[in-house]
Amino acid sequence: MPKLTVEGYGTFEVPQGKRLVLALEDEAGVDQLHACGGNCRCTTCRVEFIDGEPNKMTQAEKDKLAERGLSGVRLSCQILCDHDMAVRAISRLEGSGRPDAGPRPEPDIHPEPVWTTRN
Repeated sequence: MPKLTVEGYGTFEVPQGKRLVLALEDEAGVDQLHACGGNCRCTTCRVEFIDGEPNKMTQAEKDKLAERGLSGVRLSCQILCDHDMAVRAISRLEGSGRPDAGPRPEPDIHPEPVWTTRN
């Protein structure tokens, strides 16, 4: 099982292939935002990688980050926990002013992933 380390929360074993957005909530107990329900539309599920950033990303994530002019962050709804990684949860419900984190994301990545490299 991959290990997920979340700054300020600890290190947790995560089921192989689980979406990072769900691992942050379920295993680490982070109040991670996902306003669009994990469908790569809103960018509220942002994280910063400390270690173990995946070299691959979905084309949807790449396009959305470019559209919003974001760099140095990744969208946790588009990442699978398939190796050890360490992240900083920077997009949390606490302090956001939102009434809730958003609809729970489904177990599978949406939209259907087309994998590419992050560079």
